[in-house]
Amino acid sequence: MDASLILSALGSAVLAVDRTDTVRAFNPAAETLLNVPARYAVDRPLARILPEDHPIFAMIAGVRGQGAGRTEYDVPISTHRTKVAGAIVQLSPLGDDERTVAVQILPTGLAREIDRHLVHRSAARSMGGMAAILAHEVKNPLAGISGAAQLIEPNVEPADRELVRLIREEADRVAALVDRMETFAGPEGIVRRPLNIHEVLNRARGIAATGFAAGIAFTEAYDPSLPPIPGDRDRLVQVFLNLIRNAADACPEDGGEIEIRTVYRHGARLTVPGTAQRMHLPLEVSIRDNGRGIPQELHEHLFEPFVTSKPDGQGLGLALVAKLVQDHGGAVTFESEPRRTVFRVMLPIESGEEAAR
Repeated sequence: MDASLILSALGSAVLAVDRTDTVRAFNPAAETLLNVPARYAVDRPLARILPEDHPIFAMIAGVRGQGAGRTEYDVPISTHRTKVAGAIVQLSPLGDDERTVAVQILPTGLAREIDRHLVHRSAARSMGGMAAILAHEVKNPLAGISGAAQLIEPNVEPADRELVRLIREEADRVAALVDRMETFAGPEGIVRRPLNIHEVLNRARGIAATGFAAGIAFTEAYDPSLPPIPGDRDRLVQVFLNLIRNAADACPEDGGEIEIRTVYRHGARLTVPGTAQRMHLPLEVSIRDNGRGIPQELHEHLFEPFVTSKPDGQGLGLALVAKLVQDHGGAVTFESEPRRTVFRVMLPIESGEEAAR
């Protein structure tokens, strides 16, 4: 069997370098992970892809010196094209030529982020139960309070009418908050149809660019070959609109940039902790901004309700994103540092489309 077919089928990034550190093999997963097309990698120096001081170069030299493979953990992969917080890097001499080395890169940061997302699912479920209770037990009394205030307003002294208006406004504000929380009540009402994810993203981007993100420079890097996804168009537009709003709020007043990118992750299968269930989420949408970054103390709780770094925020936007993505059978993760925050939404594709790729 042709070895290139096997390399192409692998879900992990694999490349091979010869004795001069020239790249001789570069599979599709490496293209995706390192964000470099194979035609710009093969027969070119590895230093064109990774910084010359990257630890992988020392690892390759070590394999050549010892004539044996080695494995390193939590290796960061950071270039101007991509950023992976941590990866397992496995290196082995290739065949009889111990100077040629095969390098396999397995990102670990994504798995940790997925674990964190799955833990936060319980928070969204708790919100669903709370929302149902609030809708039943709170909205009716609030309507009565607001109606009573409206009835007595003409009969109170002018000096007290401001207090009556305050009662009405606060009752309306709490009712609006309950309305927002009702969106957590469950996946009821979701109508899944085959969707072009780029049409969804263009709709969200168009709304943002003509409103709250009017002064921000948008760029798109779309994979034109993506298959359809099963989803509810309006709710997915809401997901990406919320993520773009967060990115826009974080961007600097001058020079704000938001990049929207789509890729197909071959072989992206994730095991749900504590079960035999495996999530196949090959379609990835990332939204990157050059803003101030997310405070470290919020990272562990970012998708929980009422967690926010905004002075006037309610902390429901990202919780709603996590809940709607969960309803679509997907997962959402993020990584953040000053001037680079990336949210990634991973989604399933239409049944049967994977086999067609």
